[in-house]
This record gives sequence, C-alpha cells and structure tokens, in this order.
Amino acid sequence: MARFKKEKSGELPAISTASMPDIIFMLLFFFMVTTTMREVTLKVRTRAPEATEVQKLEKKALVSFIYIGPPLQERLYGTESRIQLNDSFRTIADIPEFIYMEREARVEADRPFLTTSLKVDLEAKMGIVTDVKQELRKVGAFKINYSTRKKQEKPKD
Repeated sequence: MARFKKEKSGELPAISTASMPDIIFMLLFFFMVTTTMREVTLKVRTRAPEATEVQKLEKKALVSFIYIGPPLQERLYGTESRIQLNDSFRTIADIPEFIYMEREARVEADRPFLTTSLKVDLEAKMGIVTDVKQELRKVGAFKINYSTRKKQEKPKD
C-alpha cells in the first residue's frame, strides 16, 4: 500500500482585511455614542474638601451643579468667591431662575428626583454657601449634595 504525502508549504494564508472598515466604523460609532463632552467651562477654582464617608450619585443626569469658589482669572474678577451657574458668573438672586430652568429641561416624572450639587472650593467662605442654600430652600430644591473627594488614608509604618 502506498502512502501519499501532501507537500506542505511553509507560508500561512493571507488574512482577509475586507471586514476591517466595518469593525473600525463600529468602534467609532460606539465611542461617539458613549462619550460625553464637558458641558460647562469652569471659571472658578473648586478644590473639593476631603471626606471619609463618600457616596457616588446614582443618576448624574438628574444633577444640577452650582460652582462656588475664587475666579480663575483673578486680575479680571478679583479674589472673592463667586457663584457660577452653567457657563457664567451669577448672583444669588439668579439661583431661583436657574433651578426653574433646570426643572423645565427635565421630564415631569424626573423632576422630584432632581438633585442640586454644590461644588465648593475648600477655601470658600461659608456665608456664600449659606446664602445659596437659603435660595434653594425658597424654590423647594431640598435635595442638596456636597461634592467632595475621598480622604486618602496614610499608610501605617
């Protein structure tokens, strides 16, 4: 009985690259859909204070941010703490209008779950924070969150 031997070539077959554009466009589309752009340009410095008990917000889409801190451009605006709503400096009197606009931008079913997050600089005076909280109470925005960073534990020697 004779044995037939197949000649084996040492080359591997070429890899088909026909589906590569499809894969690239799928990845591009995925990252375009899932990436969020920064919505607000910060004009105040907000170094968050440290806290030991920190919880993450569950639905960030239902959060409105109020930034309080010294302006980044001190030569133009001074060194006193300022309030930033969206992309502009505002006064305490503008907070009710800001909250009403944030409520109107949401679906009516989500309005009771809106949270106002205060991003306050570590060095800001509490007087301006208290004034902001008083205005929030007047318009019925009782869910307030303070943005902090988690305290880093020092390693024991």
